[in-house]
Amino acid sequence: MPSTAQAPCRSHPVRRRSQSRRRAALWLTADATGWIGGFLTAAWARYEFELTVERVLYVVGASLVATALHCGATWLGRIYQGRHPLGSLEDARVLAGTVSLVAAVMLGAVLSMTDRPVPASTPVVGGAVTLLLMLTARAAYRHHRDRSLRPTIHSATPVLLFGLGSAGQALLRAMMSDPRGRYLPVGLLDDDPEKRHLRFDGVRVLGGRGDIADAVTRTGATTVIFSVANADAELIREIRTATLAAGAAFKVLPPVRELVDHRISVADVRDVDINDLLGRRQVVADLVTGDSAVAGRRVLVTGAGGSIGSELCRQIMRANPGELMMLDRDESALHSLQLSLSGRALLDGPELILADLRDGEGIAKIIQERRPDIIFHAAALKHLTLLQRHPGEAIKTNLWGTLSVLNAARDVARFVNISTDKAANPISVLGYSKRITERLTAHAATTAPGTFLSVRFGNVLSSRGSVVTAFRAQLEGGLPVTVTHPDVTRYLMTVQEAVQLVLQAAAIGSDGEALVLDMGRPVRIDDLARQLAAQTPGSPRIIYTGLRPGEKLHEDLFGTGEVDVRPLHPLISHVPVPALNPAEVTALDPFDEPEKVIERLAWLCGQPDREPRPASLVPNTRNGRPPSVRS
Repeated sequence: MPSTAQAPCRSHPVRRRSQSRRRAALWLTADATGWIGGFLTAAWARYEFELTVERVLYVVGASLVATALHCGATWLGRIYQGRHPLGSLEDARVLAGTVSLVAAVMLGAVLSMTDRPVPASTPVVGGAVTLLLMLTARAAYRHHRDRSLRPTIHSATPVLLFGLGSAGQALLRAMMSDPRGRYLPVGLLDDDPEKRHLRFDGVRVLGGRGDIADAVTRTGATTVIFSVANADAELIREIRTATLAAGAAFKVLPPVRELVDHRISVADVRDVDINDLLGRRQVVADLVTGDSAVAGRRVLVTGAGGSIGSELCRQIMRANPGELMMLDRDESALHSLQLSLSGRALLDGPELILADLRDGEGIAKIIQERRPDIIFHAAALKHLTLLQRHPGEAIKTNLWGTLSVLNAARDVARFVNISTDKAANPISVLGYSKRITERLTAHAATTAPGTFLSVRFGNVLSSRGSVVTAFRAQLEGGLPVTVTHPDVTRYLMTVQEAVQLVLQAAAIGSDGEALVLDMGRPVRIDDLARQLAAQTPGSPRIIYTGLRPGEKLHEDLFGTGEVDVRPLHPLISHVPVPALNPAEVTALDPFDEPEKVIERLAWLCGQPDREPRPASLVPNTRNGRPPSVRS
């Protein structure tokens, strides 16, 4: 039985070798036919189309000698240089060299004879005709093979490609070489007039952006794929509008910056994203990677289950840390995070830490036992309106929770506090609390041996609870889209950008400062809502609700008196942050009247640092009381 089971496995190599021999014999016969045909053609022309039987025999004999020489040269070339795919440019180049060599040898042999069996012109003209015949045979084979690799109109979606730069041509080649592919290009579009009426891989250029509707009608294409690398948002919106007006679907090839680590493939084609339509200028590709700051180090991320925290964990994991510890109070978020990182979510690994920042003693014990080298502090309450109504919760989590981590982290090499642009000239509870955490981090920098700093950035697109998420939920539910004010603007960035900045801060940031990313121009939220609404059928309504308490019409990146200084990177600003004595924060009463709490928070944001008083930086919040100051 064992020998019977293994027999089929052994037969496959035998069958492949047999097929290879048959294919080699077939091409040997084709090449021999080429030499015979080439020499006969040359002699026929030389004798003015009159060939006797004797002359034919001499010519055939010479062509067989040339064939033998050709086979020998080909065999030696494959031994010493390897062989090339049949019908490729490299194969054609080698073939031309081999035929030229054989023709030269044959010419030398004929010229050396006094009684020449064939005319001296036969090897020269015959070699040229032979090469033409061989290249024709190989081109026909290559064309047939390429056609067999293409998807069929019955199994693939007919598409038009807009953009024939390097990215568009790479995508076209990928589509035309996948017989099981989802898309079949039936036409090409490009604004370059020099490409009009050209054919790429057998597919014709039908025009430019003004010919989209006509091309859709002529070809029956149901989708237009935008394949212009790093195009501006205005062009994407224009092509998308024309495509939808023509009744076709619209998809895009991601920018080259998203494809730097692999070759372009059909799988890269995706639906248009809000980043594409808004023209968000991603700067992560321009940043020097901060991976070296965490490689081989023990890293703790608080708030690991959130949008920023989870992306931090994913990028840190790719940087090969010595150990990654992920802390959060949301067990479901930790479950999802572990599933995304490892494909399993048994919740049984030591890398997951279930804890609450409000438990100061528990946080201190965890950090003392796990001894991280670097801490990324991403845990916080972030919803502006809720915190405006419940400012005491901001004190307990954002302020006292940060103090818990800072106090326990005095021996870490680096501490990176995640802040927000709302901390610049704050007018909301969220902004106040984040500005105070920046100042508390700066104070820790004056007392601890490690490097303590903050990172300040704007709204994160498509993060949990973000405006994009809210708009999409309203559109999917058929509800009106609510915008606070038609002129409100916000700085927007992707979660990848935000995390790259955080990692960069861990590498280049200095004690007591806040790093601010150049996020380009702010985006009108009304434009954002309209762009999202344009992607859904129907005519969604947009309702303006008015600015809520604590909201700004336009956000600031720098507070009053802060100077935009970029000493290390043209896209990263370094802002010094004045320290704040933690004793001022531990004295806060989260159970006071909300108006008084907000007033006290605003007052603390502008207070200079004072001489530290003997106090525990970790508030005793287990019983819900304000922290006590011990002398």
